[in-house]
Amino acid sequence: MPEETPPSAIPPINTTPVSQPAEQTATAPAGTSFNIGEEFGTAKRNLPPAKIVAIAIGVVAVVLGCFAFLQRATPQGGGSIDNISAANVEGQNAVLVAVNVTLRNAGAKPLYVHTIKGTLKSDSGEVSDDAASAVDFERYFQAFPALKEHAMTALTPETKIPPDAETRGTVIFYFPVTQDVFDKRKSLSVVIQPYDQPVPVVLNK
Repeated sequence: MPEETPPSAIPPINTTPVSQPAEQTATAPAGTSFNIGEEFGTAKRNLPPAKIVAIAIGVVAVVLGCFAFLQRATPQGGGSIDNISAANVEGQNAVLVAVNVTLRNAGAKPLYVHTIKGTLKSDSGEVSDDAASAVDFERYFQAFPALKEHAMTALTPETKIPPDAETRGTVIFYFPVTQDVFDKRKSLSVVIQPYDQPVPVVLNK
C-alpha cells in the first residue's frame, strides 16, 4: 500500500490578488470635465451672428417686395370717356346721363365685359349706378331726346373685345342729383369689370 503524503507537505494555495493590467486600472486624469451641452451644440455655437441674420432677412424682404411690385395686378385694358349728355328728370331731382366710351383690350387674351357701373363725385358726395339695360335705350331716347344726340350702340355686359382691339359704345346711368349738381360735378367715372380679372378698367372725366 503506497504511503500517504502528510498534510504538511501540500503546498499552500496562493491567495495574493492577481494584478490587473495597467490599462484596465487606469482612471481618468484628474480635472477632466464633460459638458453635455457642448456635446449636442447650442444656438450660440451653431447659428451665425444675429446681425448677419437680420441683414439676410432684410435682403430677402426687399427682393420679395420688388417681385410683388412688378407682378402686381393691373387692368387688362384702358380707354376713355368721349362724350357726356345729361337730361334732367322732372320732379325726381335726378338726371339721366348718356356716356360714350372707348374700351381697349391691352391684354393677350379676349376681354369679356362682366359689369358696368357709373360713379359721380360732387360736393354733395358720391353716388353710383349700374348701367341701364340696352332694351331701355329707345324708351329713354323718346322721353329725353338730348340723350340720343350723340348716342352710339349700347355697350353691354358680355361684350367681347379681342386682343389689341377696341370698341365704342354708349352707357346710360341714373343719378339722384339735380342738373345743377351734376353740371358742377368733380368727376364722372365709368367702371368696367371684365370677367376673370381682379382689377377693373376705370375711365374718368
